[in-house]
Amino acid sequence: MVFQTQAKLIKNVEVIKNCYTISLYCPQIARSAEPGQFLEIKVSDNLEPLLRRPLSVHRVRGDNIELLYEVVGKGTEILSRRKTGEYLDIIGPLGNGFDYAISNTHNAIRILVAGGMGIAPLVFLADKLIKRNKQYAQRNTTILIGARTKNQILCEKELRKLLYDVKTATDDGSRGFRGKVTDLLEVILKRNTQRHVQNNTAIYACGPRPMFQAISRLSVLYNIPAQLSLEEYMACGIGVCLGCVVGTKTGYKRVCKEGPVFNAHELNWQR
Repeated sequence: MVFQTQAKLIKNVEVIKNCYTISLYCPQIARSAEPGQFLEIKVSDNLEPLLRRPLSVHRVRGDNIELLYEVVGKGTEILSRRKTGEYLDIIGPLGNGFDYAISNTHNAIRILVAGGMGIAPLVFLADKLIKRNKQYAQRNTTILIGARTKNQILCEKELRKLLYDVKTATDDGSRGFRGKVTDLLEVILKRNTQRHVQNNTAIYACGPRPMFQAISRLSVLYNIPAQLSLEEYMACGIGVCLGCVVGTKTGYKRVCKEGPVFNAHELNWQR
């Protein structure tokens, strides 16, 4: 069920330069949100900016929802200035989230892959996996965090409290693996193949388009399922404006309505 509500702002803090975590009190949405879904936020009490901003659900803590966002334009800059105690008009939860069924086989190995701000929905996914089966999730889940440099790595500390296996990749080699996070993913998949555990592997990812293309290629190469949470600008969030369509093998689909999570094999990168 989708709700529209006035959510009380609990906190709005800068976690690294230009990246903020905002916490909103919205019990109805918190109770029904699933990893991969998003909210549409009216960042101002005025008519400007007119359009809402879509933000992935980052975490759910009791009756509060946390969102992770980067200041990239006028809308998010206004959002960064909103204060504790104010109210924001929000709609959610929207879209289709991650499907746990792709990795429900016995001893399945889950690899979560985050590129930059793509970490946002994956922390919520890690939380949910732990709640479903803590011992199993901690033992069989790996998360890969990619960034351009060490100063842009997000959520590593929080994730190390949840999971045993957290790896980082930076383009400049300033922390962890030197190279793209998908290069690190390929190293892991090659190693798993040599250990004959590839058939039980599933990938969940969020990040920029080039990362998705690389993961789609790897999912075909290694014959493993992958779910991708697409980052598109979703103006209306309910499938009306058609501004967020992506090409799939069965035609164009709306990211806000049929997504934002798609199976990698569905997508047609030529469209």
